Amino acid sequence: MLYLFIVSLVWAFSFGLIKGNLAGVDSNFVSAARMLISLIIFLPLIRLRGLNNRLKLRLFVAGVLQFGIMYITYIYAFRFLKAYEVALFTVFTPLYVTLINNALQKRVRWLNIITTIMAVAGTAIVSLKGLPQGDIVQGFLLVQISNLCFAFGQVYYKESMRQAPSGVSDQQVFGLLYLGGFAVTLLAAGIFTDWQSLTLTRIHILTLLYLGAIASGVCFFLWNIGGRKVDTGTLAIFNDLKVPLAVTVSLLFFKEQANLINLLIGGAIVLWALYLNERGVRRFAVQPA
Repeated sequence: MLYLFIVSLVWAFSFGLIKGNLAGVDSNFVSAARMLISLIIFLPLIRLRGLNNRLKLRLFVAGVLQFGIMYITYIYAFRFLKAYEVALFTVFTPLYVTLINNALQKRVRWLNIITTIMAVAGTAIVSLKGLPQGDIVQGFLLVQISNLCFAFGQVYYKESMRQAPSGVSDQQVFGLLYLGGFAVTLLAAGIFTDWQSLTLTRIHILTLLYLGAIASGVCFFLWNIGGRKVDTGTLAIFNDLKVPLAVTVSLLFFKEQANLINLLIGGAIVLWALYLNERGVRRFAVQPA
């Protein structure tokens, strides 16, 4: 769980950085640039010997969905929504993780569903500021597409790596995911980005380097490793933990205002859901077959 918590904390800073430092930069270019930087970091680590073509394709597809299409829709949503609204609309991601996992495994884990719904409710309380105004429908739909792709990708990666030969490590194959993500974002940028009018300032470049190398490159890697080490219910809940963390970060570092009572109540519910899920997982693990 440590990996998931560290990544959630890092991502808590990302909402404000994207909205504040990259405003006006084409979203498809931002997505492609982040994926290119991540790919450059992990490309030298790729070792594909011993992997069958089916597994290679599964990992590539996981990257197309979890990183590629997710980023295209997620970053484009900032054109219609405020940063806190984007964070708010990610509350459904853990529910998607749980439902997709149940569908792939063809079974229902009610403990995961119950604790996930608790996490969604807790996060909604943290983010509650009344109904957002503006281009609500477009932004909401874009974030939900992003949520579904991110949820499916992490579950699909976890299932795919179970089929990997023994001795194959995450760092040896993770470049395939970034290759898939870069392929689809590069295609989108090539079609939709107005390259002639694209201009980047020093702040733009530094922000892209940080987001591509740390928030995307290192953190996606740690997130998927952490996801393989925990129960799916725990993974689902951590998908929402970034929201109360993002609100806390905005209070402490960006001097924004938020409802402290909502933060405390909602954060406590999310942590309680995590505790109940972990307790249930341990109880089922010690039961005799």
